[in-house]
Amino acid sequence: MRWRLALLALLATPAAAVTCADTIFEGVSLTACRVDARTEDLQLFHSDANGNVFGGFAEVEDGLGITLPFAMNAGMYHEDRAPVGLYLEDGVIVSAIATRAGPGNFGLLPNGVFCITDDSARVIESLAYVAQAPFCRDATQSGPMLVIDGNLHPQLLPNGTSKFIRNGVGTSADGATAHFVIANDPINFHTFARFFRDVLGTPQALYFDGKVSRLHSVALGRSDIGFRMGPIIGVVQ
Repeated sequence: MRWRLALLALLATPAAAVTCADTIFEGVSLTACRVDARTEDLQLFHSDANGNVFGGFAEVEDGLGITLPFAMNAGMYHEDRAPVGLYLEDGVIVSAIATRAGPGNFGLLPNGVFCITDDSARVIESLAYVAQAPFCRDATQSGPMLVIDGNLHPQLLPNGTSKFIRNGVGTSADGATAHFVIANDPINFHTFARFFRDVLGTPQALYFDGKVSRLHSVALGRSDIGFRMGPIIGVVQ
């Protein structure tokens, strides 16, 4: 069964699943959450068994009878909240990968895929994902890439004037650690990307969204509300 934690939850009281902390980077408030992908159950959520889109953190918990110590929106979506680009959940492809340039942030190539297995989490550039065909239990595509092999996306401007509440994910080179970040103040792409590269040291990082960016963190006593979401990423306790 996909929600495979009920027995473990009954047998043990787990340690903190994820560490979240607020920080300031170049005058901008950010919250960064670190997840050990080797030990924590990191999963994607979109719809229930009847095809109803969850749309919120509480709906995921209530609908599945689980607890999410941490969760975040995890990719762009259409008006009906269907995922944009690749969406893979529990080995089932819900939406196919998109590799062509297009309008908006998603189409600002290169974009990328956040790929999760039972013991790893990796950000992979979309064309590399197609070429490598890696195994992913869950995966969500978004864009643009923020950091690619240690370099910033070439189209991110240092003095970019477009500033929003943004969120994204970066991963360690060995796939053991995922760093989820949300800005608490409006931030441009370049500054956001440099936080992943220069502070967190992630060689790969992917933008999730802006405007609708949301964070749920039990440790911080925070659960953002607002626009209904499409894909959601969370640690299941």
